[in-house]
Amino acid sequence: MALPGSTGRRPGGLRSLLRRPGPARPPGGATAPDDEDMVTALYREYHRPLLAFVLRLTGGDRQWAEDVVQETMIRAWRSADRLDDRTSSLMPWLATVSRRIVIDHRRQREVRPPEVGDGPLENVPMADELDGLLRKVVVAEALESLSPAHRQALTETVLRDRTVNQAAEHLGIPVGTVKSRVYYALRALRVALEERGVTS
Repeated sequence: MALPGSTGRRPGGLRSLLRRPGPARPPGGATAPDDEDMVTALYREYHRPLLAFVLRLTGGDRQWAEDVVQETMIRAWRSADRLDDRTSSLMPWLATVSRRIVIDHRRQREVRPPEVGDGPLENVPMADELDGLLRKVVVAEALESLSPAHRQALTETVLRDRTVNQAAEHLGIPVGTVKSRVYYALRALRVALEERGVTS
């Protein structure tokens, strides 16, 4: 999966980078070179989509969202040895952790007197909307994993609601090629979604 702004995965994927053989960290709390590589790869791969997701949870409060993303990345780093190696994407796990962090922050704020009005909280999606939002993030991530030709065929036919003939004319390719690309793109998208835990 190559997200916008990412340079693609190294052989073995991000999952192999998250596996830390031997001691987790050197004595004294210093960051080992492997840990620095892991944190860098984690940010490069997931910072943008996670920040977009968390901004919606925080009602557009960018500073709060950045704090939540940073805390989420720290938890991913600390939990690297416990994460499921069979999972191709950490986005569902990261989204769940960040949502819990936002909920915890909100609970802490409710305990003390409000600092200012609660205007931003009025825009926070409800639980049902959060599931839909997470699903959109995962689907967008899965679409990015498709080849450009397959993604383009789906964009023209499904997202822009064009007929196969219209898509073929717009793309300047034969109708049969569009049909074939849409067919294989849907198959690849289904596999990509299943790898991310979306089964229906």
